[in-house]
Amino acid sequence: MPELPEVEVTRRGIMPYITNRRIQHVEVRSAMLRWPVPPQLATLLDGRLITRVERRGKYLLLEIESGWLLIHLGMTGTLRILPHPAASKSPLLPTDRHDHIDWIFDECVLRFRDPRRFGAVLWHSDTVGPVLLHPLLAKLGIEPLSAEFNSALLHRRTRTRSTAIKQILLAGEIVVGVGNIYASESLFRAGIHPATAAGRISVKRYEKLVTEIRATLTEAIEKGGSTLRDFVGSDGKRGYFQLDYFVYGRNGEPCRNCGTLIRQIVQGQRSTYYCPRCQH
Repeated sequence: MPELPEVEVTRRGIMPYITNRRIQHVEVRSAMLRWPVPPQLATLLDGRLITRVERRGKYLLLEIESGWLLIHLGMTGTLRILPHPAASKSPLLPTDRHDHIDWIFDECVLRFRDPRRFGAVLWHSDTVGPVLLHPLLAKLGIEPLSAEFNSALLHRRTRTRSTAIKQILLAGEIVVGVGNIYASESLFRAGIHPATAAGRISVKRYEKLVTEIRATLTEAIEKGGSTLRDFVGSDGKRGYFQLDYFVYGRNGEPCRNCGTLIRQIVQGQRSTYYCPRCQH
């Protein structure tokens, strides 16, 4: 599923096209996503100006006059920028049954596609308070690329935790957005076994882990994220960070560092990959 780098790649891709642009019309072809699309969405958004495109964890947040649009890509969702037929010589790409929503602007169309329909498009009105207090956002942890995310925080919040560090990273309570792929890759780079109890990790080793989480996510963003199956950026291009994986999806293949065969275990119903020699 799209993780933080893929969502950030999407944010950066759509932002130049829709910021400070008015939505001419919203066309909802299918309202049945993870949660129903608000039935009044077109009425709420038609003619409204988008002023900001932000991200919180894996949620895209579009600030619009009078409120915010919350978008989650789910497992297979993508947002594509397409040319508006009236503003270009190219015809609008035809839709299929997986293309659920179009936001139509004067020069482009933003199209939400989601084959498995686990994504979400929700509305948060300014009248009910700040968007970061929305129930889906209020309890999210620190952003991993922010200055607030540091080794002292991780060390302090895990002193009494016997839960495996991989599970702590995925839970999103301390740090948000470090999904399955990037948790495995970051733990390898930091030399930490994914099943190590979080409370046993020293502050020095957490310093290394924080550094590698930031580096892994930053590199993934720069390379367009990971395309394992469905993900493409707003321009339709696939990400290529998966070509540089050290461990994820490489069960039985030799470690790029030491040659030991990569192993796979299951933690919390998610596959984890690690090198038994490089990680301890």
